Amino acid sequence: MKKHNFSAGPSILPQEVIMKSSEAVLDFNNDGLSILEISHRSKAFIDVMEKARSLALELMGLEGKGYKALFLQGGASTQFLMVAMNLLEKRAGYLNTGTWSSKAIKEAKKLDDIYEVASSKEANFNYIPKEYDIPSDYDYFHCTSNNTIFGTQLKSFPKCEIPMVCDMSSDIFSRQLDYSQFGLIYAGAQKNMGPAGTTLVVVKEDILGKVSRNIPSIMDYKVHIENGSMFNTPPVFAVYTSMLTLEWLKNLGGLKGIEDLNEKKARLMYSEIDLNPLFKGFAAKEDRSFMNATFTLENENLKETFETMLKEAGISGLNGHRSVGGYRASMYNALPIESVKALVEVMSELESKA
Repeated sequence: MKKHNFSAGPSILPQEVIMKSSEAVLDFNNDGLSILEISHRSKAFIDVMEKARSLALELMGLEGKGYKALFLQGGASTQFLMVAMNLLEKRAGYLNTGTWSSKAIKEAKKLDDIYEVASSKEANFNYIPKEYDIPSDYDYFHCTSNNTIFGTQLKSFPKCEIPMVCDMSSDIFSRQLDYSQFGLIYAGAQKNMGPAGTTLVVVKEDILGKVSRNIPSIMDYKVHIENGSMFNTPPVFAVYTSMLTLEWLKNLGGLKGIEDLNEKKARLMYSEIDLNPLFKGFAAKEDRSFMNATFTLENENLKETFETMLKEAGISGLNGHRSVGGYRASMYNALPIESVKALVEVMSELESKA
């Protein structure tokens, strides 16, 4: 039986994508070769890479607007440093809303001066700061759109006179946004886009080439653009599966279609958290993430009973991060609403037994 997969990442993939990618592992394009063993320089894979990059721009509405899409390696953690190497000349501003933005700040500080424009650290990152200024003479402003561990999400983004950089690792392609407000977006694939192993970078070309440092080739966005994401051997299988996922998303109606579904899942989940006296939400209500619902069980004596019920219902991956404790229901794009209904049913049943 397929489990209800609430894992925070690597996370659930669409079933049809798993089927197609598994077929390609055995025989890709009926060529008698596995996707795992074809040359990344072959026309077959170059077509995959070009289609994946094109779909990313199409879904974001960024075609013909001066942006390039790249599929790189090293995860979002490499981007913490790569962003700074390519954009940081004197000083940059960072919004600190959780573990990953804190790590991005730590890496960028190794190169130059970083200023925290605001932080919610004093409240264990359970809300998104609202009132802060972004100096117009900084090189860029960096934010994290969704905080997987703490279950908070930026519902809107500040007006910014300088390039805005956003780590969208855990809510990429989950909602409609004006993506042209960003100078650079990066996101690990393993939550909404594909398997672990590749990272999408979407960058406006005209913000590059303005730093004085000599950037190592592997860390230089311009080098990767010039080489079509093929400067070194790309993660072939991860890019292929990401392409399939983007095709699946387009066929669902693009970002409008998936946003409607994600809102329904989130409303269902948070309604149960708010109405059921046995549970309490962690994040401030106005900042609750549509991707990651964080909550605790008010009566620890019911923990064993609850977790037994979860196991019997085939619900997996619900444990919260150690920074927050409790539980975390990650409701990424591929999670069907039936899985949320199954979880809500267990939570409701626990209330009736208490």
